[in-house]
This record gives sequence, C-alpha cells and structure tokens, in this order.
Amino acid sequence: MRVFVTGATGFVGSATVQELLRAGHKVLGLARSDAGANAIAAAGAEVLRGNLEDLDSLRRGVAQADGVIHTGFNHDFSRFKENCETDRRAIEAMGAELAGSNRPLIVTSGIGLLRPGGVVTENVQPASNPSIPRVSEQTAYAAAEKGARVSIIRLPPSVHGAGDHGFVPILIGIAREKGASIYTGEGLNRWPAVHRLDAARLYRLVLEKGRAGARYHAVAEAGIPFREIAAVIGRRLGVPVVGKSPEESAAHFGWFAHFAAIDNQASSALTRQELGWEPTQAGLIEDVDQAVYFQA
Repeated sequence: MRVFVTGATGFVGSATVQELLRAGHKVLGLARSDAGANAIAAAGAEVLRGNLEDLDSLRRGVAQADGVIHTGFNHDFSRFKENCETDRRAIEAMGAELAGSNRPLIVTSGIGLLRPGGVVTENVQPASNPSIPRVSEQTAYAAAEKGARVSIIRLPPSVHGAGDHGFVPILIGIAREKGASIYTGEGLNRWPAVHRLDAARLYRLVLEKGRAGARYHAVAEAGIPFREIAAVIGRRLGVPVVGKSPEESAAHFGWFAHFAAIDNQASSALTRQELGWEPTQAGLIEDVDQAVYFQA
C-alpha cells in the first residue's frame, strides 16, 4: 500500500514510517520544514510539504494514498486547546476526502484521560467531558458516519524509547530543577506504557488487518505505579525520592501536576487477540533506567 503519514518525523510517526517501509509498503510523509523533509527522504519515504493547519496539503496527501495514518499532533501544552482544534480540523478534512473510498484512516487518540482509577478497555467510549478539548475519536467517528473507513489507536501516557521527549523527560527535568523526585501520597497512581517500536508495529497491523470502527490499544504494560518511575529518576539523578501531599505535589509539578496524577490501568487484551500484536521491546522502567534519558 501507499500510505500517507502525518507526524512522519515525530517520535511515534518516524518509527511507524520505518515499520511500514520494512514491511514493503510505500510511504508519503508530511513535512513542514526542510529538516523534516530531509529526514523523511533519508528514511526512504516520499515527501509531501505541508502541515496540519494546511488542509489543502492534507487533502493532496490523502488523494495520493491507499491509506492514511494520522500520528501528527502538536504537544505544546501552552497551546493545548488550539492544537486540539487543529487536530479536529485535520481529521475532519482527511475524513471527508476518504468518504466512500474504503481506504483506511487510522487516527491516534490517548488513554490517559479515560476512566480515571479504573481499567480502560478498547470498549470504553471516548470522554465526553466538555473540559477536555481533544476530540480526535469523536471527530473520527463523525467522519465514519459520513462514509470514511476509520480505526482508532489509543496511546498510553508514556510512549518510551530512544529520542523520547514526552512525559518521563518532563518528570526528569522537574526533578533535576527541584532537587527531588516526587510522587503523590503513596505513589500508587498508575501509568500505562508502550515502547515506540511496539506502537509502530501496531499501526502497521491496524493498517493491514484492522476493522472499520474499531478501537485498538497500544498498551504493553497495563499500569506502572508512579513511585516506581519516581524511584528510577531519583536514583539516576542522585536526588531524594519523596512522597508528598496532593497540595505539595501540585506546587512541585506546576502545570504538569494533572499529568503526574494520572491514574488508570489499560488493557490491550482485545487488541492482542484480534491482531496478534505482542510487544517485544523493553518495558518502561528498564528503558528509563539508561543514561540516554538523563543526558542534560
């Protein structure tokens, strides 16, 4: 297949591009800069210049493809609401272009804000809380109602591996700045996790075998207690690992306090059963306990 990939130079997207190419697919990668275009070309994929706000570029990419994988998202949390709106418009535009064609559109969503304190399965519906501005799934299913062949991949809060610039590196930066690695209470709130290469393989499997309308979970580890993550960070940085009250933790983490407090377990049992997906890469604790995560 010829696959149009948004976010083709991103942490997950670039791994997905490599996975697709190794499996014999052709890839058209969206690039918003010269550096991005060079990286996509160096990987062996074709380049389409554009970005998520340039809806015409997205339509051109879709028109040239047998399927679309949407991994692109701007994770600048200072503009989170605006970035969620950009994501909504991008999915809407690509879905409209694909309507009635039976070409797959795979949309990326997240697990972290679903069913706090409970187990999130593939059957759990997307959040309908108006205070949560990211509506990737809702927009995708609206496109499906208009004839697009949509599947969803949900990523856990921690997608880890070489080049990680997500939640764990943020925690490391805060611990380094504040001189302590903190968890809240007993630190039993849980983060699901997956290695980027395992996630990339799932994108390929969904492209090749996924069902229209299905939700799939890229979850290798159902829920790692936050204090275990804090302990690795503290040991690697040589700083105290300390439990704090919710108020003290909020002051310590600042804008990141909400994410540090995420507590959910996630199952990928249905995903594994249907697609035969089995993670093979290192787990989060093993992966983070490496010098590469702590290079200043």
